[in-house]
Amino acid sequence: MVASKALFYAVAVVAVVLGDALAASEISQVKIWPMPASVSYGDARLYLTSDFGLSSDSESQILKDAFNRMLAVIKQDHVIDADFSAFNRSSLLQGLHIVVSSPDEQLQYGTDESYKLMVPSPEKPGYAHLEAKTVYGALHGLQTFSQLCYFSIGRRVLEVNMSPWTIIDQPRFPFRGLLIDTSRHYLPMAVIKKVIDSMSYAKLNVLHWHIVDTQSFPLEIPSYPKLWDGAYSLSERYSAADAAEVSALLTTATAENHFFWLCFSCEQLKRHRMNESQAYQYFVLRAQKIALSHGYEIVNWEETFNDFGSKLSRKTVVHNWLGGGVAQRVVESGLRCIVSNQDKWYLDHLDTPWEEFYQNEPLTNITNPKQQKLVIGGEVCMWGETVDGSDIEQTIWPRAAAAAERLWTPYDKLAKNPREVTGRLANFRCLLNERGVAAAPLAGNGRDAPFGPGSCYKQ
Repeated sequence: MVASKALFYAVAVVAVVLGDALAASEISQVKIWPMPASVSYGDARLYLTSDFGLSSDSESQILKDAFNRMLAVIKQDHVIDADFSAFNRSSLLQGLHIVVSSPDEQLQYGTDESYKLMVPSPEKPGYAHLEAKTVYGALHGLQTFSQLCYFSIGRRVLEVNMSPWTIIDQPRFPFRGLLIDTSRHYLPMAVIKKVIDSMSYAKLNVLHWHIVDTQSFPLEIPSYPKLWDGAYSLSERYSAADAAEVSALLTTATAENHFFWLCFSCEQLKRHRMNESQAYQYFVLRAQKIALSHGYEIVNWEETFNDFGSKLSRKTVVHNWLGGGVAQRVVESGLRCIVSNQDKWYLDHLDTPWEEFYQNEPLTNITNPKQQKLVIGGEVCMWGETVDGSDIEQTIWPRAAAAAERLWTPYDKLAKNPREVTGRLANFRCLLNERGVAAAPLAGNGRDAPFGPGSCYKQ
């Protein structure tokens, strides 16, 4: 039914392994974004059969649902009506076999996200093979597999070019985040869910949901039912069930609450005759103790470190945003850090081009290996003053994807000059458009429209 391994690999006579010495022309052949840790490929072409399916001993519903979503994404509503009897049977892929080592689906910080993908399987060439330690590593492998698949208009079939593929991959940083802000402009639930889907395409794994602020309070708090009277309108609100649904979709969700900080500070100013900075410190340190007592990880914006860092819990993660050099000081003090310096990774800064997002290095001037491990990752921030449901996607993408590769890909595989990856990022931007994500052109500032007629791949 299928060709022997020897016959298949005789067809695929060229195999190239991505390494430090790989020429730019060869890198351009690999379109995967973000670039995996290790890739080898050949020059054969495979075709997915019309009944391409999932093969796995795992009973995971998470895995089954993810496979079905992946299949729908790569089909893109095209009609697949090729005459498969005309194809060489050795070139047909009947399915994807997935092996997940651990049945544990508990999701927490530090979950193993590694995977290995082989297309086709050396042992069973009629199938692709994906293996991972956890179901969440397998999800990343599915995303990579989806980028290997291409719908051929001429043949009316899904193709995998440049086979055989062997991809071994894992993230550089465990925390790869995107902040959205629903306090400045309300975002409908459908928009939030679509943003989450698009994050998975770029292997971002943390949604930081800045739900409330001084401008509006759209979230239902059942124990304080009047709080969401501070929403912009009755229809611009999130019920507790809405918030729970979003949380269920996420690897990690963090919601900050500045409204409670403001109320609490006013109370402390009156009761204890504190000035503003004293009240702020009192609130942060007390809130830390409460959070730790319930087993939560605690993340504080960098002002807390700058103003009273020596008093913070040693379990604190400091979120850098004001500028460069802070991460270095944080890890030197022994605390962990998330990098979001506003001059490079704030998406509302429309004049910051994708090249600067790509070049922003979280470990700048941090050379001590122990201190490097204290930088747990980074986050691009989509503050909501000038975005709503009409323009959020093109403001996020493709610039967030540039940061996503910085956070996922091993440092020695990153391009030294971002221009080397322009074509591959343009390809990913067009892939997002094909999947219904309104990613803006690479040329111009954030969320600029195309300058004129032309191919998606040249904009």
